[in-house]
Amino acid sequence: MGSILVFGGSGQLGQCLQHVAQQRSITDIVFLPEEQANILNPEVLRATFEQHRPAYIINCAAYTAVDKAEDEVDIARKVNRDGVENLARLCGEFNTTLLHVSTDFVFAGTGNQPLTETDAAEPISVYGLTKLEGEQVIPRNTERYFILRTSWLYSEYANNFVKTMLRFGKEREEMRVIWDQLGTPTYAIDLAGALLHIIQTGSTEYGIYHYSNEGVTSWYDFAVAIFELGGLPTRTVPIRTAEYPTKATRPSFSVMDKTKAKTTLGLAIPHWRESLKVCMARLAE
Repeated sequence: MGSILVFGGSGQLGQCLQHVAQQRSITDIVFLPEEQANILNPEVLRATFEQHRPAYIINCAAYTAVDKAEDEVDIARKVNRDGVENLARLCGEFNTTLLHVSTDFVFAGTGNQPLTETDAAEPISVYGLTKLEGEQVIPRNTERYFILRTSWLYSEYANNFVKTMLRFGKEREEMRVIWDQLGTPTYAIDLAGALLHIIQTGSTEYGIYHYSNEGVTSWYDFAVAIFELGGLPTRTVPIRTAEYPTKATRPSFSVMDKTKAKTTLGLAIPHWRESLKVCMARLAE
């Protein structure tokens, strides 16, 4: 299998990778401290590669503040494009396989059919654009890469929609939640498992893949499920996107087709409700 280096290991997905690696007794995996993991510093990165000579890199480092990115275009681009290019270039040089996490925000989301890897990427936000630019620099620098696009990430770690709804549900009698944006929640533990599955199976089927949990829902129905499973009496009111204006435009339909990931990589993907139950049970422990 070879050694694995994780960049962005302190974030939500990084913490999930730590959990799953421990569960699977994967010991040859290093979660780099921040000073060694600055993807914007080519000299530090090179020293890190020379020290560890990794077989695999998992890049969880990203600028993910979707609305702030509209005002902070330069820093979003530096992290989401330039930092990724720095990693990809070294992966090409050191014969390291890169596993990179991208997003459903690379799509405009104006259709009504599940999105495949070959559908046109037409981002409608700075965040989506810079993530797409990050995808595009990878094949220019290395042939050995897996790009996993995901959506609506949550877990028992860090800040996310599930934990926010549980907090608000205890504080408020009523929550107004958007119902006209459709997608699929993804339990970050499942995504971490998928990334490690690729490494553990030694796949060389390089390219772009879609990975989210199965099923389709709205943010409103997601919130209703969270309150139900959490035993909270919160009244949930559906609202349109127009009633909750944000600086960045979101895709209105970003359900992704996972056929390629299931058939080519052999991934078994649980339904979002089943994974939500697992997460809620862990949060209740």
